Amino acid sequence: MFKTLISSAACILGLLCSSASAQETSNRVSIQTDWSVFVESDPKECWAVTVPKKSEYSRGGIVVPNKKIKRGKPLLFVFHRPSQNVNGQVALAGGYTFANGLLIELDLDSVKYELVADGDWAWPPSPADDAKIIAAMKRGAKAVVTAKSERGTKIKDSFSLKGFTAAIKDAEKSCAD
Repeated sequence: MFKTLISSAACILGLLCSSASAQETSNRVSIQTDWSVFVESDPKECWAVTVPKKSEYSRGGIVVPNKKIKRGKPLLFVFHRPSQNVNGQVALAGGYTFANGLLIELDLDSVKYELVADGDWAWPPSPADDAKIIAAMKRGAKAVVTAKSERGTKIKDSFSLKGFTAAIKDAEKSCAD
C-alpha cells in the first residue's frame, strides 16, 4: 500500500520530540488543547498532530517498564496536502518499526478500526476509512493504538482527542487559504 510521502515527517518528529523544541517551531499555527496544528508552504501542507498521554509495553504478556523501551516519539496525525488532493489523511508514526504483516488496531471509544503498517508508519486502508476515522475522532474522547514492534513488543498508546475538532478545522482552513 502506497501513501503520500510526507516531506515534513523528519522535521515534525524532530520538532515534537520535546516540549521545549515544539514551543520554538515557527510553523506551528495553533494549539487546541492536546493537539497542535502546523503548516508548511513548499509544498503546501497542513496537519494536526498529538502525542500519546500514556504508553504501555509488554513482551510475552509481561509488562516492560517504559524506561527499558527505546523508541522515537509516537505521533498521531491528520494531513492535508492540496497539491496532491489529500484532504484528511490519517497517519500514525509509531516511533519504531511495526511487525511485518500485522495490522494495527485503532480503538476510538470502543469502535475498532484497522491501520496498515509500512515500516514505522501506518495508515487506514483507504480514503473512505480516513473519513470514517476522522468522523469518529471528532465524536470521541480517546484513541488507543495497539500494535506490535518488529522485536515482538506489544505497544499500547493512548491519545487524547481533546481539541481534535478545533485542530482539524484550523488545519483545513490553513490549507484552504
